[in-house]
Amino acid sequence: MMDEVEDYLVEDPYPLQAHLGYRITGWSQDWARFEMPIRPYLENRHGIPHGGIYSVLLDTVMGYAGCYTGDPERKAMGMTLSLTTTFLSRPVGRLLIAEGRRVGGGRSTFFAEGRITDETGEDIATGSGVFRYRKGV
Repeated sequence: MMDEVEDYLVEDPYPLQAHLGYRITGWSQDWARFEMPIRPYLENRHGIPHGGIYSVLLDTVMGYAGCYTGDPERKAMGMTLSLTTTFLSRPVGRLLIAEGRRVGGGRSTFFAEGRITDETGEDIATGSGVFRYRKGV
């Protein structure tokens, strides 16, 4: 599946994505997956990833889940209208895995849900969001 993702994504990671170190590892209709290695600069004073890191991952993976077109010449872009993050646990492993699913919506907005686990299967955080498709992209 990663070959399809690489073929579809023709641009380089945007600056925040490159800085934080997360990458897309799966993308299809109504679904996306990102991974982020836990690095020391992502951690708070308790030695675990800062809560904002989970929010960034959830926002990104849910947005991508609603914007897949399958055609690199016909991109869809979304912007977040509302985002809720629920923190469940701390990571046991060293890799954050975020999966998002588009769960509804219409022509101008969509709804998505996301979940972050680590490579051990530990449930870390969940999220839900409302997104608006950007016009003119």
